[in-house]
Amino acid sequence: MSFKDTWVKLSHAIREIQNKNAPKISFEENHRYAYNMVLHKQGEQLYSGLKTIVAEYLDRLAEERIVPAFPRASGTAGTSALGSGAEAVERAVEGDRFLRAVKSVWDDHVGAMLKIKDILRYLDKGYTTQNGLPTTLEVGLVFFLSHIVRSTNHPIHTHLVATLLSQVQLERDGHTIQRSTVRDCVDFLLRLDNPERLGGRSVYATDIEPEFLRRSAEFYRLEAVQYLETGDAPAYLRNVERRFAEEADRTAHYLSSLTSVPLQALLVENLLTAHLQAIMRMPGTGLVAMLDADRVPDLRRMYTLFLRVPDNGGKDALRLALRESAEARGKAINDGAASSADAGMDVDEDKDKDPKGKGKAKAPSAMATALAQALRWVQDVLDLKDKFDIILDQAFGGDKQVQASINEAFQSFINANPRAPEFLSLFIDEHLKKGAKAKSDEEIEQALEKTIILFRFLSDKDKFERYYKNHLARRLLYGRSVSDDAERGMVAKLKVEMGFQFTQKLEGMFTDMRLSAESATTFRHYQNRHGAVPFELTVNVLTASYWPQPIVATSSCSFGGTLKGATEVYQKYYDSRHSGRRLTWQANLGTADVRVRFKARSHDLNVSTQALVVLLLFEDVPEDEVLSYNEIKSATDLADADLQRTLQSLACGKFRVLTKTPKGRDVGANDTFAFNDGFTSPLARIKIMQVASKVETPKEREETQEMVDEERKHQVEACIVRIMKDRKTMSHNDLISEVAHQLSSRFQPSMSLIKKRIEGLIDREYLERTNDIGVYRYLA
Repeated sequence: MSFKDTWVKLSHAIREIQNKNAPKISFEENHRYAYNMVLHKQGEQLYSGLKTIVAEYLDRLAEERIVPAFPRASGTAGTSALGSGAEAVERAVEGDRFLRAVKSVWDDHVGAMLKIKDILRYLDKGYTTQNGLPTTLEVGLVFFLSHIVRSTNHPIHTHLVATLLSQVQLERDGHTIQRSTVRDCVDFLLRLDNPERLGGRSVYATDIEPEFLRRSAEFYRLEAVQYLETGDAPAYLRNVERRFAEEADRTAHYLSSLTSVPLQALLVENLLTAHLQAIMRMPGTGLVAMLDADRVPDLRRMYTLFLRVPDNGGKDALRLALRESAEARGKAINDGAASSADAGMDVDEDKDKDPKGKGKAKAPSAMATALAQALRWVQDVLDLKDKFDIILDQAFGGDKQVQASINEAFQSFINANPRAPEFLSLFIDEHLKKGAKAKSDEEIEQALEKTIILFRFLSDKDKFERYYKNHLARRLLYGRSVSDDAERGMVAKLKVEMGFQFTQKLEGMFTDMRLSAESATTFRHYQNRHGAVPFELTVNVLTASYWPQPIVATSSCSFGGTLKGATEVYQKYYDSRHSGRRLTWQANLGTADVRVRFKARSHDLNVSTQALVVLLLFEDVPEDEVLSYNEIKSATDLADADLQRTLQSLACGKFRVLTKTPKGRDVGANDTFAFNDGFTSPLARIKIMQVASKVETPKEREETQEMVDEERKHQVEACIVRIMKDRKTMSHNDLISEVAHQLSSRFQPSMSLIKKRIEGLIDREYLERTNDIGVYRYLA
């Protein structure tokens, strides 16, 4: 048989396979035909003839099956919505019909080429491989690309790209498409590779993906602008979250997985990165509004989406906005405390102008207002901290970086309030003292735990220590502690935070109270042997170095009569047990229970020791006589400030057991006082509180600050000496840095303070300057 006849039979067999008549031909016979042609050097003619047949076949399929299925409109206009309702449905149906036509041609062609490959197996083995030519199957793929996808006779490529993209756009607009059809077309486009001269990448990567990403970017850029114009941040974030999920699902089901990464990056850039500030600062619905309304789901969604922004751009922006919001809320709390304090002072000044003291029941005193405001400030800060803690845990997953930003905000505004240490100590005092509002142990413990959190934010911890010692001293001495366990528990918490040195004196105060209680028992035994005093006497002996200076500062008071005899008995008892110690009696710290007989009935009064000394002066005064201010002062030897407070509590308070002439709240040197024999009250036992301020006055705050500053000087000098004693020599900058670091747990020393203390130590020859500029040497 001639080669011409052989080719005729072989070409007929190839066409039969293309026409789906493969069962009618003999694969073995046709394989032998191809084998003989290659064996007799006719491989080139066979290879060329194959390409001609394949080209004709594909051109015919394009003409007969693909061109008639061209959609009337393929959505080539851009990214805008492709109609709605019936029009969109029609577009989806037409697009699906066209894609199915292309896919059916692909399936038929690939199926035919697989069978043809089996017949021409020896052609691939003996000719194409040896000559570096595409194999039979590869020829089929190349020709499908050139004669179908990129046909020069018909605009198949234009319709294919436009239809695929329009199907995606229709789905984005909410319409239903046949995903399987799109997936099938994407699959064969991924199998079709461009020639090496064009990069060798798949047709999908070069023809579909770039245009898809470009249109997607344009679509989402416009959508972002439209949604932002609505001014609804939660709705915008919900839409962004939905779009991320949709696009992830889209790439997973019918687009290439390789498209997922650039597509997600595109979404982040157009929906998030470019609009971070606009989303968070959207009036009425942005971050501040979400925080105000505790909208945890919206905040969690914002946090989760912002994490997608590269280089921590989203998280950093969120952290900054959270810090600004927390600081603004804290500043509002500080401003409210300041304005309330000013209002309280105005109320007190108005009341002082009333010589009769009218209206006291209608408006609280300035001191009561100041105390309430101090407690309110701490409670507001705690409530704000609780709010942000809940949001941090539930919305931000306890993110440590977000937590650090929130903590920085709290530290900033808490320390912006110069009275924060005092307010915090007052808050603790309110929870640890006995009061009208009974609190359970759990409530007290919870309150103390929260105050420790605020304590950590304080930079002036030494100032807090001073206030806390004063308040603790008064609770212990006046027996106002709610429980000894609660007091010791709070000190233990402070010890954990600050170390032994911080609480050493506080623990010494507890030791004094314990030893005083034990001493009371031995004093009773002493009285049994040496004679008892005419009333029950309990004495607290305080170690001066443990207790606050205002508490143990010497105050003059002259005990008369019975009181003097009792103190002398205790002095003898104390001297018999201790040698070389000196007792100084502090009448301003004690209390007394005394029964007073009035015209109507007798009452048991609980008063300060100083008030008792004053009351005893009236025991022998005739009914119609009075004592002048100067006479009382001379008899009691009390300082003017102490005497005025004492007389105010007895003659100007709620229970006026003395009468003052002239009437009024203030006590003057020309006033006279008489025993109020006509005093009446339904109460059998009356507690007359000493007029005293819990919240410091401006003058007292100045004095406290002066004492704190003086103490800081010594602490800075001690720190410098410790460092230099260890290092021997040190540069100026290193020394300042080390001192600031070591003292930062108690307070933040200024550079000028450290420099002045260095100069002071040089003057006193603890340090000296070396020949090296800026270097100090320690002098032993």
